[in-house]
Amino acid sequence: MLAAYAARFDADDPISALEVGERPEPVAADGWVTVDVKATALNHHDLWSLKGVGLAEKNLPMILGCDAAGIDPDGNEVVVHAVISDPSWKGDETLDPKRSLLSEVHQGTLAQKIAVPAANVVPKPAGLSFEEAACLPTAWLTAYRMLFTQSPLKPGDTVLVQGAGGGVASSLITLARAAGLRVWATSRDEGKRAKAVEIGAHEAFESGARLPERVDAVMETVGQATWSHSLKSLKQGGTVVISGATSGQAPKSAELNRIFFLQLRVQGSTMGTRAELAELVQFMANAGIRPHIDSTYALADAREGFTKLNAGDVFGKIVFTV
Repeated sequence: MLAAYAARFDADDPISALEVGERPEPVAADGWVTVDVKATALNHHDLWSLKGVGLAEKNLPMILGCDAAGIDPDGNEVVVHAVISDPSWKGDETLDPKRSLLSEVHQGTLAQKIAVPAANVVPKPAGLSFEEAACLPTAWLTAYRMLFTQSPLKPGDTVLVQGAGGGVASSLITLARAAGLRVWATSRDEGKRAKAVEIGAHEAFESGARLPERVDAVMETVGQATWSHSLKSLKQGGTVVISGATSGQAPKSAELNRIFFLQLRVQGSTMGTRAELAELVQFMANAGIRPHIDSTYALADAREGFTKLNAGDVFGKIVFTV
């Protein structure tokens, strides 16, 4: 079957480590099912894998991808949940020490077929295309958990979303607006600031700009470049929820004095649970929300999508059709 996979690692030129070609079809183990993939989406996780971050060399070659929508063996249209927990684990699977994401231990979704535990498929909402549904399992689920599980936000509060162009950030903006929050966003790019307002932000500011007032919470996916601004933007007792660090993980200062003196909360967040994915799907259906797709490519042209993501010129999700 056709797949996009990591054949080796290259920290300096990750695209050179990408191969698009034939791989063996998956064989479903007991309790697992094979899904015929109709669409799959790209994440920064896939670029990190090509650099050798989070993926062991012993597991190469590895089909990349965490997101997929397709058809299960019974003919149902489904969305695939990417967190694979230990079979004995009970409760929140993101807290399982043995958990992994698809494309770390088990082959990923950038392929014509994917094998996953039967519990890792949820019904695809009828109102979304396969391409739109494929955007949900990583970026939109991460955003949903950040907003509604890991933060104390309530309707009427103000939230700042850093780095408006990314897949998680654009999802945060739309979900937060639909939930009745006042949404502010930042970006270095004027066009992305305009787009942020178009998809739900009440106001958008240049990165690092002084805000009209301090906010109740900051949604942080950029990391090093925006960390100081995130902390300075919070009210006393406010919360910063961090789910990524695309600009690096070593800010000039952790600003611990600011954190303890203002009693700020720093909350980590990773992906989401199967239950949260089902909740997200229902929330989007009720609110009439559709995912933001930057561009769509055939899986055979995966290299073009990876190149675009690596260049950073993206607003929303890059999707591959299968």
